[in-house]
Amino acid sequence: MATASDGDKGAAAPPPLESFLAIGLDQRTAENALANRKVTANLTAVIAEAGVTGCDKSVGNLLYTVATKYPANALVHRPNLIKYILSEKIKNSAQLDAALSFLSTLGPDSLDLVKFEEACGVGVVVSFEEIQSAVSDVLNENMEAIVEQRYRINVGSFCGQVRKRHPWGDAKLVKEEIEKRLVEILGPKTEAVNAKPMKKKKEKPTKVEEEKTVAAPLSEEELNPYSIFPQPEENFKKYFFSDGNIWRAHNTKSILEKHLKVTGGKVMTRFPPEPNGYLHIGHAKAMFVDFGLAKERNGHCYLRFDDTNPEAEKKEYIDHIQEIVTWMGWEPYKVTYMSDYFQNLYELAICLIQKGLAYVDHQTPEEIKEYREKKMNSPWRDRPIEESLRLFEDMRRGLIAEGKATLRMKQDMQNDNKNMADLIAYRIKFTPHPHAGDKWFIYPSYDYAHCLVDSLENITYSLCTLEFDIRRPSYYWLLVALGQYQPHVLEYSRLNISNNVMSKRKNKWVDGWDDPRLLTLAGLRRRGASSTAINSFIRGMGITRSDKSLIRIERLEYHIREELNKVAPRALVVLHPLKVVITNLDHGTIINLDAKMWPNASDGDASAHYKVPFSRTVYIEQSDFRLKDSKDFYGLAPGKSVMLRHAFPIKCTEVIYGDNPDSIVEIRAEYDPSKATKLKGVLHWVAEPSPGVEPLKVEVRLFEKLFLSENPAELEDWLGDLNSQSKEVIKGAYAVPSLANAVLGDKFQFERLGNIIRIMLLRCGFRLTPERLVFNRTVTLKDSYGKAGPK
Repeated sequence: MATASDGDKGAAAPPPLESFLAIGLDQRTAENALANRKVTANLTAVIAEAGVTGCDKSVGNLLYTVATKYPANALVHRPNLIKYILSEKIKNSAQLDAALSFLSTLGPDSLDLVKFEEACGVGVVVSFEEIQSAVSDVLNENMEAIVEQRYRINVGSFCGQVRKRHPWGDAKLVKEEIEKRLVEILGPKTEAVNAKPMKKKKEKPTKVEEEKTVAAPLSEEELNPYSIFPQPEENFKKYFFSDGNIWRAHNTKSILEKHLKVTGGKVMTRFPPEPNGYLHIGHAKAMFVDFGLAKERNGHCYLRFDDTNPEAEKKEYIDHIQEIVTWMGWEPYKVTYMSDYFQNLYELAICLIQKGLAYVDHQTPEEIKEYREKKMNSPWRDRPIEESLRLFEDMRRGLIAEGKATLRMKQDMQNDNKNMADLIAYRIKFTPHPHAGDKWFIYPSYDYAHCLVDSLENITYSLCTLEFDIRRPSYYWLLVALGQYQPHVLEYSRLNISNNVMSKRKNKWVDGWDDPRLLTLAGLRRRGASSTAINSFIRGMGITRSDKSLIRIERLEYHIREELNKVAPRALVVLHPLKVVITNLDHGTIINLDAKMWPNASDGDASAHYKVPFSRTVYIEQSDFRLKDSKDFYGLAPGKSVMLRHAFPIKCTEVIYGDNPDSIVEIRAEYDPSKATKLKGVLHWVAEPSPGVEPLKVEVRLFEKLFLSENPAELEDWLGDLNSQSKEVIKGAYAVPSLANAVLGDKFQFERLGNIIRIMLLRCGFRLTPERLVFNRTVTLKDSYGKAGPK
């Protein structure tokens, strides 16, 4: 093993790749380490602490494990662990895993070397004879399975059983001995042994009316996306990285024990929206993470309003948020406001000034920006503590004008992370607060209040999206400065959906916050989406840190479609009616037919059917008739027959034109009461309920993607990408009489079978006004590619 002292100490450090290869890492592992900035920094630091320029591969692999898995709450003990590895007192992965587990539980507390060595098997020697004996015992205990399964047996299971007997034995020797003994028992492997077993040919299942795809087995994270989160008592184990520096929850045992006593060991989370707008689908993911984790762990989740800016918040938004949280299926443990803690936050600000860690500043916003860019300290940064205390009191009493003073945290103006550049803790605003009233003239900033209220409410996990990653250093800096309990900070990827802009901004193209074209939760609800479908979509995305993907909106539509397919009864509606007169049906004849509400409804179940009148005058879609037929057209044409859904075959016998040859006003047809004709084309239709009476007239609103581009947020002029055809209002549609009884919130599937124009394949949410029946299209029956949705 070569050390740094073996060469010229004044020489420049070798490039990272060379130093990684020098400790025995293979080329691929070394290159993968370089691809990750955090791993590169950690491994470089570990090699520097070890003081080696080269070593055996076995030692190098252990050092690599230290760099990637070491518990950051116990960094003070890392040099000791490295010494044990270099001296080969810890020489295998089992020992190292035990050491890392011991140190993560110990944290920064003093290290008892006797207990440490006992925990990771230092000095324990497992002889080859002991390994042979343990292998014999394990194989004898499993002989029946070995004979039955032969070389298909799980060797890893045997290794694990031996490891239980001798945890510090050489894993490589154990595996080699097991494989050797299996050859002695079963004989050498033959080609027949190595061949994969023949799979039985699966019998095709009996075809049913609705075929269902058998899904592949789900992973543990897919079954339970919350499995990635540790338990509350592990609060001092987790660690986090930011810009090469380690920032993590670093609670002492006494602080953690106090926290666990208050919470009873339960998981505590919070959903903290700012009440300055309507919630969108990104908030649905936040709710799924915050409320869902608490529910899964039998814990509690606060609904906490981040109301630190009195100028932006409104009672309207507070009421809306509470309503939507309930609609999404979540029940808050308590409803709280950051403003509930204004007194606590003010007192903590006093403590921060007294510690010399905050100061009253008089720089303008422009000056603050300039000084941050130049990494220069404010001229008032070093003013006396007593002076800052007095001026802060003047700010509180309203004796200093707005914009003339702020309270700033004394952090690190030279830090590359701008969120450590003496962030503002308090600013002056002479605006009454919608919840706290007119008591305060100073209001805390989000950066100051967020972490402190998390701590005051004993939150276990402070969960947020990845754009808040850069705020984590400031989060922990303030809690450490004031000696407060530190929650876990866990970031996850935000929800980016195609053809939309996740913004609280409105424009003239939409009709309000609940416009069905928006991905606000109010808009989705008005369009007809259910909370269960939205939550199913969120669950399918998982909770990851990958923030590079743009989720296609078709995936959301797929989950909505799947949900509605189960709950939306079928109905017949014609959007653009074309009159068809059945010439061989007597005037005044009305045939009441049974139509299925559900595809699999049995003929004898009256509750699963609705009545549809069939009369001499029916209406089909204008686009379902052509003067010139073709092989790929399944609609009606002169001399051609089609089937009317739930009714009879009809054959076009005559076309009645209007004032010009392009104007078709009526089709004459004959129907086949015997239904003897077998036809491919099946059309939806609506008939006059009685002679001369117009069918039920309804308004149908069709919605398309609001933006033309998949990612309009990347465009300079994203408003110029708006889809001018995103909303179509059809006021003259005809519907079957049963829809006259529909009430607000009812959902229907407007029927149409076959591969036809998308806007005719409807599944609609319903909205009622006193003057007319209005239906909103929730989602098409098929996606943009004519499929049932992404798998």
